Order: sequence, then structure tokens, then C-alpha cells
Amino acid sequence: MIEKLFLAGADVFRLNFSHGKHEEKAKLVTAIREIESKYKHPIGILADLQGPKLRVGIFEHDKVVVVEGQNFRFDMSDEPGDSGRVKLPHKEIIDTLDVGDVLLLDDGKLKMTVTESGSGYVECIVNVGGNLSNRKGVNTPTVTLPISPLTPKDLEDLHFALNVEGKVDVIALSFVQKPEDIMELREIVGTKAKILAKIEKPQAVENLELIVPLCDMIMVARGDLGVEMNIEDVPIAQKQIVKCCRKLGKPVVIATQMLESMIDNPTPTRAEASDAATAIYDGVDAIMLSAESAAGKYPLESVQMQQRIITRVESDPQYKKLMAQTVKGIHMSATDAITNAAKTVADSLNAVAIITFSSRGTTTMRAAMLRPEKPILGISPNIETARGLAMTWGVYPAVIEEEDIDSTAQKYRSMLNKSCKLALEKKVAEDPSDLLVVTAGLPFGTPGIANILRVLPAAGPDVWDPSLTNDLDEAEESYINYDDEN
Repeated sequence: MIEKLFLAGADVFRLNFSHGKHEEKAKLVTAIREIESKYKHPIGILADLQGPKLRVGIFEHDKVVVVEGQNFRFDMSDEPGDSGRVKLPHKEIIDTLDVGDVLLLDDGKLKMTVTESGSGYVECIVNVGGNLSNRKGVNTPTVTLPISPLTPKDLEDLHFALNVEGKVDVIALSFVQKPEDIMELREIVGTKAKILAKIEKPQAVENLELIVPLCDMIMVARGDLGVEMNIEDVPIAQKQIVKCCRKLGKPVVIATQMLESMIDNPTPTRAEASDAATAIYDGVDAIMLSAESAAGKYPLESVQMQQRIITRVESDPQYKKLMAQTVKGIHMSATDAITNAAKTVADSLNAVAIITFSSRGTTTMRAAMLRPEKPILGISPNIETARGLAMTWGVYPAVIEEEDIDSTAQKYRSMLNKSCKLALEKKVAEDPSDLLVVTAGLPFGTPGIANILRVLPAAGPDVWDPSLTNDLDEAEESYINYDDEN
């Protein structure tokens, strides 16, 4: 099934560490890497850490009913709970709560407000009642909790993810609240994998401008975000997050309930299709399926449906206009200016693709940020970089190993030849006469730099169509081989 999902359009596979054993995850990584090798196409693997799960203790009779207006107490006593109290085995949380703070239980089904706080306990009034059973989850939308985002379980899972044979490419950190959470993970991960921050708490939205620059990519995790925020505020927060990521050139993915009804049905609702399309119109890099493809009856159809929606929206002239508008607010560096020029040249010459050379992926991501109308063939000598680009908008990642040549010019020429050949093999170019626009940074290996722009046919750098020059009589003179060392 994984192979079918890949062929249907899946670029990245998420491993949910809230469920399953490491042995199962290792088998999945192996299967994905085998498919990657078979089709010679980089595939991203995302390790989604569970994060801290706050839960109440147990009740004497397994569950109770709490009613609106009654008082309810959370404390540290090991005694089984009843209809008036229960243990909340997180002293640091109890000590942080103050009068007026809100507690949401069982995915927001129950709501309580703190009326009194003391040493080791809080008294609450029930705002929304209902059934409350053993170990149900607790959310604290009004406070920043003084806890690490990495639990002992997360640290074990993280060690596995960073060392499993085949490797994962992205580590997703759950329940991010503040920039220090990302810094804590970065100290462990280093450069072994990219870091994705899941924005699912109001505190993260408030700290967005500080969190996004520290990450490699962002996920709008609308499930828990919808529990901790007013439901009508979630679409606004989603647009705010996407706009911030677009401005800073960070890939952003929308998750949760994209095509929820396809868990049990072969087609989505019209509202779901519209929701997915709206995210694409906003300029997101990716949209993610969860239970639809992991546990649903129609996993393949769900991926195919998302691909259909993406293709349709991106072919809409209105989409292109919207993307052009979002680019206007982006601050241009010198590298961006070269990349933007490549975009303009590609449109003017009706080139079939833009090719970027990037050792760490920075140049390719900056190119994608400008949302060119042509696809980007993101070339890197590093498989890790290529896999990490799988979630970036409009990028077809590929690996071309650099030859061990001292001459920068010869190395560049070799990369041009290999890239043109690859463009034809991957059907990015259909005909040898198709034009490609290339950006690169010399010397190779300098991160985030683009100082060369070149147009060439897919046939290679040694072939040129004289009809592309303005003066056919001077065609030979008009073509200068900038790769010639002499």
C-alpha cells in the first residue's frame, strides 16, 4: 500500500510515535527506503513525537458525571476520584494554575474554571459538564506550562528516529509553546534531521514570530489547536501561521480532518474539498492526511483525491494571481533577486522547469518561496537534503553526486550535463529542445548563495538553438561559453 500511496502522489510519510513499537517503525522505514531506491526518487520520512500528555487519575468506579455549576477539585492525593475530585498527577501544572484559568477535559468536551488555588490543589467550577472517566486528557489553554516538550518517552523515540537504519528526515515536536522548546530539541538533533514545530497551542500562536525562524518547517495541527482555541478562531490562526511562514520562507503543512469523511466513504464532503482547496489558495506547501490513509477504508482514494484537488487549484489562474500577491511582501536578498530573475526568464522563454543546485537546500527553498509557475528540479549532492525538500512546494528533489574535480568550472559543467539528462529521464523535460533555467551558487558548497543564472536546452550545455537569439547571422558570436576556463 505504501508504494501505491507514493505513486498516487504522497511525498512524505509520517510515523506517529503515539502508537506502535519501534520494531514496527523500523519496518516501515525500510519499506519506504526500498520504494525510494526502486524509483530513484527521494521520499521524506517524518517522525511525529507524542509530546507531553496531561491526564487525570483514576476514579473509584472508573467514571463520574459532573454537572454544570458544581465545584470540582484537582489535587495530588492518590485516593481514587469521585464526583467531586480527582488526582491531577502533574504538580508543576497545579502550581501554575491561578484563579480564572481554564481547564478543558476529554478533548474539550468538559470545561472548568479555576476558582481557588493552593498548595497541591485547585478548586474549579464546572462550566460544561458531562461524563469524565479514567485518565482522560487535560488541556490548559490559558497558561504556559513550565514543562519540557520532550517526555522520557519522546527522548527514547527521538534516539530511535535519529539512529534507525534508513534514517528519518524530519522530527515533529508536539505541543510547542515557546522558542526555548525548539532550542531544546535542536541541541539534541543538531543537523541530523530537520525540525518541524507543530502549532497546536494558543501560546505558540502568540510566539509565532519567535518560533518560526528557529524551525525548518511548521505544521498547523488543527486538532488540539481547535480544542484549546475558540473554534471560530482556528481558521484565522491558520491564515496567520501560513502568512508568517510564507514571509519567512518556511514550508508549512496543514493537518487534521482534511478529508475526514473518507475514513469511511470513497469521496469527501464538499466542505472538506473546499477546506483543502482553501489551504492551497493560501499558499501552503503541503496538506496532510492522518486517519484517512493510516486507518481508513479508502487510503489510496484519499491520496488520489488530494492530488486531484491540488492539481485543479494550482491550474486556476486565480491561484497564480494570489501567489504573485503573496510574493510582493517578501524581502529580497541578492540570492532571491537571481532566483526571481530565473522565474521571470522561465516565464518569458516558456521554459519547462527551473533547476537549482543546493547542497543544504536553502537556495531551492528560497526559489520555492517565490512560487514560480514552472516546477523546480531541486538538485543536491546530498540525499538527506533531497529528502528534506520533499515537503517544499513545487520541488522535485533529486540527487546528483558531485565529481571529484578540482576545477569549479568543470564541476559546474558536469552538473549541468547530468541535470539535463535527469530532467529528460524524470519527464520534467519531454524533448531535448525544451528549455531549462538554471540557478547555482559558485563555489559549490556555499550555503544559501545563488550567483549564476543560465538558460540551456534539455539536450545539454553543448547544444544551443540559434533561433533563440535575436540575430541569426551572429548566432555563433552571441553564445558565450561561460564554463570555459580560458
